[in-house]
Amino acid sequence: MAPRKSPKKSARKYGKAAGKTVASAMRRKKSGTLLSGKGGKVKSRKQAIAIGLSEARKKGAKAPEKKAS
Repeated sequence: MAPRKSPKKSARKYGKAAGKTVASAMRRKKSGTLLSGKGGKVKSRKQAIAIGLSEARKKGAKAPEKKAS
């Protein structure tokens, strides 16, 4: 029998700086100070992550490109 190959691990999608920015956005969401583009409070977890990634991209951190909507 041939030895089994282990599944190939994919490259890291986000850099450490991007992770820190997302974590910061999550903390601001919990404290109620994270605002959306229209100025309303962010209530969803996904929205907080999206805002964190957007901020990371603006800073030049390694983050994937924004998905086309």
